[in-house]
Amino acid sequence: MIDLHSHTFFSDGVLIPSELVCRAAAAGYKTICLSDHVDFSNIDITIPRMVKVSKILTREYKIKVIAGAELTYVPPRMIAQAFRMAKNLGAEIVLVHGETTVEPVPKGTNRAAIEAKVDILAHPGNISKDDVKLARANKVHLEITTRRGHNKTNKHVARLAHIYGAKLVFNTDTHTPEDLMNETLVKSTLAAAHLTAKDFKTMQENAYNLVRMKE
Repeated sequence: MIDLHSHTFFSDGVLIPSELVCRAAAAGYKTICLSDHVDFSNIDITIPRMVKVSKILTREYKIKVIAGAELTYVPPRMIAQAFRMAKNLGAEIVLVHGETTVEPVPKGTNRAAIEAKVDILAHPGNISKDDVKLARANKVHLEITTRRGHNKTNKHVARLAHIYGAKLVFNTDTHTPEDLMNETLVKSTLAAAHLTAKDFKTMQENAYNLVRMKE
């Protein structure tokens, strides 16, 4: 399994990176991305630490650990700038906290993230068909999430992605040990989004291919 969206206590997760990765390895993960929430207040602190610990944990726990970041509530007109900063600081995978319907995310975040050509637009809510089309053109992956609340619009995201050819990835947005991917969670999330086991395999392949592109 591969999961490109997780959080440690460097943002709002409950585990230190070492424990999260160890638990992920025990759960059968092959790859996990540590993508804590960042903005201009902590981006220069969090990402270098994830880069450092990811190398150590990849070596010691025999699981590929990726240093990432989730740009969160960054003013839309500054997302491109924050994305460049994150990459320059060593983040391999950069997500943007999309316009979920359960939070007051700044309007225009989805479009700004896609225009910046970030790696993944997380839980993009009621994303428009025009933004999905642009995501395909800009090779931005859209997220199908297991996260409660954020997952309410998975069906909408999946339907438009299939119509317009945007690529999907399947992530957990893990904050606690109970959030890690397992068979029951995967099946229930797929069923609610009207997706199949074949779709899940494709989403996992998309995630692996995205990681290979960054190597």
